[in-house]
Amino acid sequence: MKDWQDRASALYNGEFRPMFIGGKWCESGSGAVIEARNPANGALLATVPRGNARDIDAAVSAARAAFEGPWSKFTPFERQALLLDIAERFEAEWDRLCLSDTLDMGMPIQRTLANRRRVLGMLRFYAGQAVSIHGQTIPNSFPGEIYSSTVREPIGVVGAIIPWNAPIAGSIWKIAPAIATGCTVILKPSEEASLTVLMIARIMQEAGLPDGVLNIVTGLGAEAGAALAEHPGVDKIVFTGSTTTGQAIARAATGNLKRVSLELGGKSPVIVCRDADIEKAVPVAAMAVFANSGQICIAGSRLFVAREIHDEFLRRVADYASNLRIGHGIDTDTDIGPIISARQAERVETYLSVGASEGAKLLTGGSRATGPELSGGHYIQPTVFGGVTDEMRIAREEIFGPVISALPFDSLDEVVTRANATPYGLAAGVFTTHLGTAHKLAHRLRAGSVWVNMYHAIDPAVPFGGVKMSGYGREGGTEHMEEYLDTKAIWINTD
Repeated sequence: MKDWQDRASALYNGEFRPMFIGGKWCESGSGAVIEARNPANGALLATVPRGNARDIDAAVSAARAAFEGPWSKFTPFERQALLLDIAERFEAEWDRLCLSDTLDMGMPIQRTLANRRRVLGMLRFYAGQAVSIHGQTIPNSFPGEIYSSTVREPIGVVGAIIPWNAPIAGSIWKIAPAIATGCTVILKPSEEASLTVLMIARIMQEAGLPDGVLNIVTGLGAEAGAALAEHPGVDKIVFTGSTTTGQAIARAATGNLKRVSLELGGKSPVIVCRDADIEKAVPVAAMAVFANSGQICIAGSRLFVAREIHDEFLRRVADYASNLRIGHGIDTDTDIGPIISARQAERVETYLSVGASEGAKLLTGGSRATGPELSGGHYIQPTVFGGVTDEMRIAREEIFGPVISALPFDSLDEVVTRANATPYGLAAGVFTTHLGTAHKLAHRLRAGSVWVNMYHAIDPAVPFGGVKMSGYGREGGTEHMEEYLDTKAIWINTD
């Protein structure tokens, strides 16, 4: 742990970190700043500008100038080479990036380090996609020498808004496809975790990304984020965050009918069938929620367990939860880090009280985690509620904290109906040793991703996104590229 402590003290010491517009590092026109504090102990890491609508205007102008200027001259192969160079630089600075994420939003360092394959894979995957963009030659019904074809063109200026729970991966998931397709980006990180995103901008600038292709405006969602969503100079908005905010962004985008992609909240079911391998299922089902202290959109927070094994399974999950080590993210032995802020920790505590008042049975956890080493931080014990019914708020509402709501079931038809009885549809998990059951449930569950005998698997080549109130559009895979491209039809009469 000491090695990481030494590195942490050298990384941030309360200084001002400017935002990035048009290739220049600058303050906000507002003159105001936002404090970035370590959720593990409340220490001031740095301050960042509190960007406003004028800063968004400047960023949009810079992005438009780059899109119509030097960046438009880059060939697909030059964009590919740039992304590959960025990937190499990310690899060289990976420890610093991960330490920044851990300090700024609390994720345990072992978990941030483990994202290496995914993030570097994204950069290299989109580098490959950059040279795979093509149109079609299409036969038509007209007589004579009339030819029709299509070309794929970058959609233009993209506004991207990301949450605080995974700044490295969240940023690259927005920036890399934009670079691959030839778009330009204004990225508004969460006010709760902006520091790593600014580090990413520096790396990309050093790699030779032209001025204005990437712009970072730090600030509040209600100010900078809202201005970006409604800006008439933005051609597309991509957003990851809460469903409520996603709805507001969709409404704001109607001004110029900009395209919108939304990856929103979830209340994902995890179904443990009676034939499941319990030894293997317990830790995976538990960490489907407890990973990143439950602060993850795909958290498998509704745990449906076949009645025949329900009591034993819950006892084991509760035992597993009670043995997880809570602590600072830079401690390599930490399993559960802090909640991002005092406000979010209070929100989770409210749901703990709601669960108890509604009659759920508390099996473990259920309160703040305290102790000398946790002083000044926002820690919640990993919590398991049994005796939950479908009508309880803890079974219906997204908590975004380390809270499992466990529910028994008797038949597959029943559990499918209950699992689907939610406005959300982001992800689902199934544990079974029967191949037929695996296929049946995977096809019947209304979710954008279904994992069988595993959870949290995300790969650059595989599309990810939700259905229903969990949003629309996909990130990852070739489908992701489509979100950043327009199709133009070309007709030529050679007769």
